[in-house]
Amino acid sequence: MEKKQLATFIDHTLLKPNAGRDEVVRLCREAKTHGFAAAVVLPCYLNDVKNLLQGTSVKAVTVINFPLGSSFTAASIQETKKAVELGAEELDMVINIPGVIDGRWQEVEEEIQAVVKAAGTVPLKVIIETCYLDRQMKIKCCEAVVRAGAAFVKTSTGFGPAGATVEDVRLIKEVVGDRIGIKASAGIKDREKALRMIEAGANRIGTSSGVQIVEGG
Repeated sequence: MEKKQLATFIDHTLLKPNAGRDEVVRLCREAKTHGFAAAVVLPCYLNDVKNLLQGTSVKAVTVINFPLGSSFTAASIQETKKAVELGAEELDMVINIPGVIDGRWQEVEEEIQAVVKAAGTVPLKVIIETCYLDRQMKIKCCEAVVRAGAAFVKTSTGFGPAGATVEDVRLIKEVVGDRIGIKASAGIKDREKALRMIEAGANRIGTSSGVQIVEGG
């Protein structure tokens, strides 16, 4: 795959809590230079990123209920509405992880539906944090995300004990098919691994190593 094509799969990401504005500016510069799909930042930097990316094809993206997936639904709705107001072009939301662990599937699905509604026309990716789930939980999460009307299933936050695996991406693909997109994220630091994720079914790659990946590292 050529560099330019590979770049269109990448959500260039900066979500560490100690990131400063200089790093955000660099992230956006790299995203524009390489033609990445998106720049993903913490909510406090969304307005900066929206301004820095103005006039480009790179989407400004932020996160909801991140990274623990344990906030009140009302808080996630308000966070979503504010992000949309500030110009977010996509949103990455963490699923209700405690709800998943406890098997409260209706509650989990209703929360995703509420955030989808609050997002309006802005596509929502739902992070299911695969490292905490067994196979059946992963399948049920994917089914709930599809039914709730989200645009993508995403594997990981990058804050858990493990990130995306090719096996998880294949399983997600088996469940969702072509109905919604798949974003593989966390631990993807080189071109070879990114390509394996894409081959397994990923439409997007979430990574802080976008430059290294497209340059063939």
